[in-house]
Amino acid sequence: MLDETVSIVAVVTTKEAGISGGGAPFFIVENEEALQKVSMSLERILDAAASEIDENTIVIVAR
Repeated sequence: MLDETVSIVAVVTTKEAGISGGGAPFFIVENEEALQKVSMSLERILDAAASEIDENTIVIVAR
């Protein structure tokens, strides 16, 4: 088994209502198009992976 540390480095969402603290920065966007665009940009900039949680939320994960 690999000892791999994974951490959430950012959260991108269209729903501000569900945010309640945490250790990662949240990026609140207006629509699904912006959700995809911001997530892809963060994925490239941070050399991380984007994972869709639901239609309104994507987490950016670094390994």
